[in-house]
Amino acid sequence: MYKHVIFDLDGTLLNTIDDLAAAGNWVCRNHGWPVHTVEEYKYFVGNGMAKLAERFAPEDWRTPERIAALLEEFMPYYNAHKEDKTAPYPGIAALLDRLKGAGVRMAVLSNKAHSLAPAIIEGYFPGVFAFVQGALEGVPTKPDPTLLHRLMGEMGATPADTLFVGDSSVDIRTAKNGGLVSCGVLWGFRTRAELEAKGADRIVETPEELGELILR
Repeated sequence: MYKHVIFDLDGTLLNTIDDLAAAGNWVCRNHGWPVHTVEEYKYFVGNGMAKLAERFAPEDWRTPERIAALLEEFMPYYNAHKEDKTAPYPGIAALLDRLKGAGVRMAVLSNKAHSLAPAIIEGYFPGVFAFVQGALEGVPTKPDPTLLHRLMGEMGATPADTLFVGDSSVDIRTAKNGGLVSCGVLWGFRTRAELEAKGADRIVETPEELGELILR
């Protein structure tokens, strides 16, 4: 049994892709740029909001100053509409209840801005997560392990008793960089091939299967 589990947020706990895509395409329309499909946004996300803006913008807009300006448009709109379609994946609420009942300590590590992540998590999963860490200005984001190690220190977690769970190559690399066992999930934004290519230690298809892995 793992005593501690650290989850990714987008694509792992919550299906946020429709609201992220809608906000990105709202910015694109404001500038007269082509919009992108939801499937494309599944590969735009995962590395933080600045990288998301860089990916939906045309190449000639991909300068730090212009990306910062785009985020000033994107963030208020997304914040106002971030719960329009977002919802937990089927089976996630039951999984979290089961883990909490078994005494597993759970946390979230996300590349979503820290100004958003804790409130989002508490809104959908009240009282479940003792620790939620989002991206901080001036601090490297996943897959860098800086915030992971900080979070583990706050939790009192060690690599030997902690599982890292996520849906993308960024999450698998984060776990490896932090010395943790990684588990990729197939209900999120990316594919089995991507998770296998990055060396996921385990891959699960359902939250029920994840629960069995954690509590075995």
